[in-house]
Amino acid sequence: MSQILKSLKVPPNSASLEEARTRTFEFFRMCCRSIPHVMEIYNLHDVVSPSQLRYAAAAEVRKNANVTNPKVIDMLLFKGMEELMNIVNQSKQRHHIVGQYVVGNQGLVQDVSGKDRDASNFLKKFYSSNYS
Repeated sequence: MSQILKSLKVPPNSASLEEARTRTFEFFRMCCRSIPHVMEIYNLHDVVSPSQLRYAAAAEVRKNANVTNPKVIDMLLFKGMEELMNIVNQSKQRHHIVGQYVVGNQGLVQDVSGKDRDASNFLKKFYSSNYS
């Protein structure tokens, strides 16, 4: 997989919005094809499934769906390609991948309902005031 990514070069600017759209789909397909390799090298099988990573990649692509300038789309594709190459070449560590693509923007969701049963009133107030 990394051999394929190493041979890729930055394409010239898109001539039209349709060409930029096609390149976006090609980039997304390349991301989806690299997911099994990424899961293997970062040992993510215990944390996330391939479909959840695919959903995270799709969410990153959809985040910029309202962009209509082909030059801006090309710049975003370049940044996305750079990010994918950094991930595949192991320039990032496992906790970077987990924090950015598994946990995401909603942060770490913790279930504290089981822990609060045995806590004192002081600790319950402390947790609610400092961590809410």
